[in-house]
Amino acid sequence: MNKSIIVSVVSLMVFAGCSHNVDLYEGPENTTSEEDINNNVKKVFGTDFASNQDWCTTTSGELTIQTDASVSKVQLLVKVREVYDDVPSYVTRDAVKLLNEAEVKGQTTLKMSYDAPKENLGFYVAFITDKGNVFKKVEGNTVSVQGVAKTRALSTGYILPLGEFRLARAIESYANQRGWVEGELLYELSDEDYAKLKMSSPDYSDEFKSTFRDIVFDIFPNGREHRNIDLVKESGYYNAKIYPITTGDEPIIVTPVYKCDNPIKYGYEVWNSDLYYYYYKADAINGMNDKQAGAYFKSLPKYKAIPFEKTFAQTEDDLIAKHGSFALLYFGDDKSPAVGENGTVGTFQFPKGYKIGFMVRAKTEYEEGDPPRPRKQGEVYGDGLLNDHINTDKNYNFSSSGLAADDPRATWLNVNQKMMLTWESGTDADFNDIILEVEGGIEDIIVPPTFDPQVYTYCFEDQELGDYDMNDVVIKALRLNETTIEYRLVACGAHNELYVKNLNYGDISDSKEVHSLFGTSPQTFINTNGGAPFEPIVGTRTVSKEFKLTEESESQRPYLFNKTTGKTIYLSKAGQDPHGIMVAYDFHYPLERICVKDAYPLFNNWGTNPISSTWWYMSPDPNKVY
Repeated sequence: MNKSIIVSVVSLMVFAGCSHNVDLYEGPENTTSEEDINNNVKKVFGTDFASNQDWCTTTSGELTIQTDASVSKVQLLVKVREVYDDVPSYVTRDAVKLLNEAEVKGQTTLKMSYDAPKENLGFYVAFITDKGNVFKKVEGNTVSVQGVAKTRALSTGYILPLGEFRLARAIESYANQRGWVEGELLYELSDEDYAKLKMSSPDYSDEFKSTFRDIVFDIFPNGREHRNIDLVKESGYYNAKIYPITTGDEPIIVTPVYKCDNPIKYGYEVWNSDLYYYYYKADAINGMNDKQAGAYFKSLPKYKAIPFEKTFAQTEDDLIAKHGSFALLYFGDDKSPAVGENGTVGTFQFPKGYKIGFMVRAKTEYEEGDPPRPRKQGEVYGDGLLNDHINTDKNYNFSSSGLAADDPRATWLNVNQKMMLTWESGTDADFNDIILEVEGGIEDIIVPPTFDPQVYTYCFEDQELGDYDMNDVVIKALRLNETTIEYRLVACGAHNELYVKNLNYGDISDSKEVHSLFGTSPQTFINTNGGAPFEPIVGTRTVSKEFKLTEESESQRPYLFNKTTGKTIYLSKAGQDPHGIMVAYDFHYPLERICVKDAYPLFNNWGTNPISSTWWYMSPDPNKVY
């Protein structure tokens, strides 16, 4: 999914306190001794820092990546902690960030350089191939695309059930009962036939389950606050692109592999739901507009594929596993199939060139609460054209998702060449309530994965006797690909005249005073005190493929010149006070005149012992950071 680049991300960072004409801990200019500085550090922080504390939380390296002719792009990824404090079990704790990216132009071997957080949880390489996306964990210094087999064929162990499967009954849809889609009927087999239709399926390996959890829940993290609908739309794989096309050569197998619905609290929503599908010839809607196509889809018969009560355990939650598989049945093209004891017989073989759409029918009778919430009953479709009523109606508890009338309820991910249909069947819009693997006789749907880049943040303290609020100058840097670095000058909490040296890219110039770059004067705080926000000043830099931010020499990396005092501030070295520090996280710098030790209570633990509280930057006091 194309995610917008978030300015504050796990990062290389340079600390700086707040600078003013009269700094909170400022002494006379040009008379400051090393002893004065050390005494001020002790006064501000209340402790002495370790002599071997080098203030760096990043590492760097090089990886050898082996590809083949099927690979068009490779991405180097790192898994990092995203949420430090305890959170509910269904909330994503970790994230995967992009370190580097390269187009593959016939090479079989690439060397890829990187910077990364020291405190990382492992590396992946993503291979973008013509058969789907392959994610390989990094073990050692070499990673190869070889070794991940395509598993979308029945040779993986499925045995189709024997016998005939006939439509046994028709029921009114909720949309029909409510007058939204007049005459709409939903068609089902008998309960006995669904029991026979269920096939055993070989479970995923532990390695794949780990990859699934890392990748899927980075792209679509759990939790209402993420609003993953925006990522779905950025991907382009929704509504018209939600429909896979049949190949006519194999049965189509659907396997429930995951659900997350907090079942005991919310009335076993997924367990009480069923999966339906419908199909049509690919050219049937040629020449139709969206309204006409939506009406056509609503007129098609909907067939129940899976009663989720026969797959998921009732109280199961947040578990990755194959739960038994079902083959879709083709019942011909009659819009009004005969239903009854001698109903239409389905076949496992779909003709070539049909498109298949999916629907989830929620049947929750009640939701606990005081007062009890309304019933969550209704049909939600992968294609948003069919959700024009259910997404916005306030009577059945779906509208609290905030989805627009034509927003989808499902999209595709492709993980290790497996097609995953991910669903928003409830109200939090995180699109991972139900995840199904769909395989067999359909064309590949390959959604290119995109991850938020790892961002490296430089922050400087501009006064020798500083208050260490880490916001006098704040710069973000991120690697877009092998040879492109983007810099963003994002904040200035100082009243002195300041220049950031070694940055002459785009709108950033080291010959212009920092405040002037934002179009203001040194009397103005920029993005540090809660006032009206300023847009970042952005520039891109072309570098060599071997380039690493953490290995730049002091003469090449950004540093700060304070024209008011005549002092120059570099990244801090071991044994120095933290006027410039490298930290690997989405750092939220402190507000004006709030020392970093107060904004981040674990900072002093780390400063006094470099191997202690190394995740200190994950635990801010939210009332004390910008």
